[in-house]
Parts: sequence; structure tokens; C-alpha cells
Amino acid sequence: MEPNQQVSSKATRLPKTFIDRLTTPFVRFLHIESATGGMLLLFTIVALVLSNSPWASAFEHIWETRIGLQLGSFEFGRPLRGWINDGLMTLFFFLVALELKRELVLGELSTPRMAALSIAAALGGMIIPAAIYLLLQMGQPGQHGWGTVMATDTAFVIGSLALLGSRIPQSLRVFMLSLAIVDDIGAILVVALGYSNHMAWWPLLMAGLGLVVIHVMAKLGIRGFSLYLLIGGFVWLAVDASGTHATITGVILGLMTPARRWVSDKRLYAILNQVIAHPASNESSGDTKDRQTLRMAEIAARETLSPVERLEIALHPWVGFFIMPLFALANAGLPLTASALGNSVTIAIFLGFVLGKPLGILLFSWLALRLRIADRPPELTWKLLIGGSLLAGIGFTMALFIASMAFGTSLIESAKMGIFLASIFSALAGLIFLMRLPTRDETSYIPGA
Repeated sequence: MEPNQQVSSKATRLPKTFIDRLTTPFVRFLHIESATGGMLLLFTIVALVLSNSPWASAFEHIWETRIGLQLGSFEFGRPLRGWINDGLMTLFFFLVALELKRELVLGELSTPRMAALSIAAALGGMIIPAAIYLLLQMGQPGQHGWGTVMATDTAFVIGSLALLGSRIPQSLRVFMLSLAIVDDIGAILVVALGYSNHMAWWPLLMAGLGLVVIHVMAKLGIRGFSLYLLIGGFVWLAVDASGTHATITGVILGLMTPARRWVSDKRLYAILNQVIAHPASNESSGDTKDRQTLRMAEIAARETLSPVERLEIALHPWVGFFIMPLFALANAGLPLTASALGNSVTIAIFLGFVLGKPLGILLFSWLALRLRIADRPPELTWKLLIGGSLLAGIGFTMALFIASMAFGTSLIESAKMGIFLASIFSALAGLIFLMRLPTRDETSYIPGA
């Protein structure tokens, strides 16, 4: 290769720095969805160890430390655990809503009949477990905790599927991811409606006004995230003041985020073709045509990704590797005692997840196919659906989140025990079932589906 050709080849790439050698493997690691499940598991074990150690009291005291702002008689604050569960988890639900919006507009769920299968399965996976729980707890102190058994933990389920590698088709991963996202959205709606305090309507009206402002800003073409962040913060404060659980703000704002990009590939390439190389000059500034074109190219390159995609890329590492592990550390602590095993709440939660999830997912999937409102990919066999439905009993993150609001101090430990036992059983049952299937299972549609 000639020297001039070599220089030309290097000039077409961004310059390398030492930090690139460190960040490139890390970025590649972030793209592995299952890594989040590994982090959650690690921090859960740490929380359990500390909760059963001589430092258990000090560990719990950390999360009960009150943090806030006080001006005279006015106080705005809550315990550290409250800021994590109400504040940081809003970003988790915002990311979940972004993923759902992307799937609905750009992904597998953009086909209505394909989306219908995941949505029907998610509904079954919420309704049947809650019904089983209520059947076992009706009239008892734990009956208010029915929402605990409704959601599937996305990170742990995808992490479990990653252990199976190429033994399972991509269609099962897509189905389980879509199902988990939909029932996470359903669970946060349950939180907003079933586990919120008495609602004050004036703050809700102000929150609605903030959402209208955000919608108008998007219609006007305002594209900077800073202003949206400011108005979104105002909406969060208003919803929080209304008595409604503030995490619902993340869901609403995520679903409002545009999923269509502003600049097409064709327009991007046309703009890039107009970029003029900077001539050799001693001038370090100036509003020249070259610089104007470069600024336009910078904006065009950024806007070829939709706001949904850009926010997902920016938030996913923070949510997966900071917010969710921190949530597990703050909420997964549990003194391990044999007395909690026989508690009726523990049994109800265990059966809700282990029995209710598979029954609900399979029954509602069958009904959706039977009524011809949904389609099933040929490679997504019923045996694979059974294995996936078993894994759906891993509730963990959302289950702990709802349990922290549904149960008092007398029952919360029993609820956590039920969540842990159900998650472990469901993970093992689902993995063992799927591992025993042939690599290429050709099970056909059931008659009439």
C-alpha cells in the first residue's frame, strides 16, 4: 500500500486515543443484555449476606437515612431507600417505556398480530397469578399484596436465556422480552392505581399541563434534551405531590418520546458530501462555510437516530449497571429464618409466580391464537413457550418494588422470601426444561390455533 493511500485510509476514521482501548471492550460488554442479570444477582447476594451479618442493623440504617430539603416548616425529603424506589426507578420505567415504544414502532411489535401474542401472554401472566394470590389470601392481612405476583424480571429472564445460547431461537428471546416489557408497564399502572395514596387533583392538573407543554415542544421541533429534562422534572414533582406514585411519570414520558428519526440516511449522505476539508490556516475560529457545513453534518449524524434510540443508548448502561443493582442492594436484604417458609403470604406469592405465571401466559396465548387475533412464528413452538412461561415466574425487581408498598413491616420479610423462592424455582425449572429440548424442535401449531 502506498503511503498516500495509507494516510487516506486512516483519515476516514476517527483518531484513536488510549482511552478507546479501555472503553471499547466495556462498550461491547454493555451490549450483552444478560450482564444486567449478573449484576443484579451479585448485589442481591451482597444484600442477603449483609442482612444476616453482625452489621445488619447498620446496613439497614443506611437506607433509612432521611435526605431532603427543609426551609422553615416546609420539608421535602424521604429516606434514601425512598429516593431510590421513587426517583431512580423512574428512570428504569422510562427506559422500559422507551423499549416498548421502539418495539411498537420499529421492532417486532410493529406488526399488530405479532404484538397481540406478547400482549395477550402478558395480560394472562398478570391476571391469573393475581387471581391465585387473592384466592389464597382473601380476607387475610396479606390480601393487599396481590400486585406483587404480576411482573416478570426482564434482566434475569434474558440473562437465563443467554445461558442457553444457540439452543433456542431468537423468536423466544423477542417474545419473552416483549412480554416482560408489557407486564412491567402493566405492573407500574397497577402501582399508580392500586398502591397510591389519596390523590390530590390540582397537582395532577399541573402535571397534565406539563405533559401538554412537552407535546407542544415536540410538535414545534425542539430537539434539545435539556429543556425536556427540566419540564419532565416538574411533571415528576407534580405527580409525586398528587399522591400518585411518581414512577408512572417515567412510563408516560417514555411513551411520549418520538420513535421516528428526523434525518434520513439519504439526507445524511447528501449533507456529508457537502463537507469541505478545512484548508491550512492559522485562523482558529471564524464562521466560514466549512465550519457551517461541519456543524450541519454533526447535527445530521446525531439526528439519524431517533430520540428513543439515542435515549436508550445513553440510559441503558446507567440503569443496568447502577440503578438496578443499587435497587437490589437497598431492597433485597432479608434475615433468613425458617419461620418465614410456612407463612401464608410466602406460599401465596410462591404459587402465584410458579403456578400462575405459566398458566396465565399459556392460556391467554392459546386464546389469542384460537380467536385468530394473534400470530405465532413457526419456530416459536409450544414447548419453547412452556419453557419461557416457567422462566416468567422470575419476578424479583418489580416484585420487590411492589412488595415494598403493599406490605407492612410484619409481612414484608415473608413476601421477600416468597419472591426469592419463586424466582429460584422458576429459573431452575425453566432452564432445565429448555435444556432438555432438542436444539431444533419442530413442534407444530396445535389444532385450531
